[in-house]
Amino acid sequence: MTSVPTQQQSTPEASPDAADEEPPAEEAPPQSVPLDVVFGILKNERRRLVLKFMAETDSGTSLSDLAEHIASIENDKPANELGSQERKRVYVGLYQCHLPRMADSGAIDFDKNRGTVEPGQNIDQFYEYLEQSEPNPRPWSTYYLTFSAVSIAAIAASLLFVSQLTTALFGLSIVGFAALALVHTVQSED
Repeated sequence: MTSVPTQQQSTPEASPDAADEEPPAEEAPPQSVPLDVVFGILKNERRRLVLKFMAETDSGTSLSDLAEHIASIENDKPANELGSQERKRVYVGLYQCHLPRMADSGAIDFDKNRGTVEPGQNIDQFYEYLEQSEPNPRPWSTYYLTFSAVSIAAIAASLLFVSQLTTALFGLSIVGFAALALVHTVQSED
């Protein structure tokens, strides 16, 4: 009697490699970061500098380069003039405090072992408010305060010396405030 060898058919379930293969992991979509977390990150100047640096370097950077860049800004010196303590102070602060907190929010991806920093999945939410957080270039409160002081002084002087001008000066003061408010409004819209 001759036996006919049976041929085993390979099925995906029987293949040892098929069990080990998993479908490629899809990148999780960015999650919405609560505003208090966003503003908590942005309220610190060093973390804002990290985000600005990340915006300039699309692919990421090393922790050393990032610390040197920020130390240069904070000490108002070129990087080649920084002392080791100036670099170390920023490096340690970033490593221990700022970067882990930013990584927890998804603003950046921080690999402590490799010392790399890359943009995180939620970084765009931080950029949105980072652009708005720049200080206003015009000190409007100073303009209003100065105009108020001048108006009060002029009206007080007219009351003491030439009372017939008081009404005119008061009217000019109101027109001046209206003009100042108009300029402020137009500047704010730009």
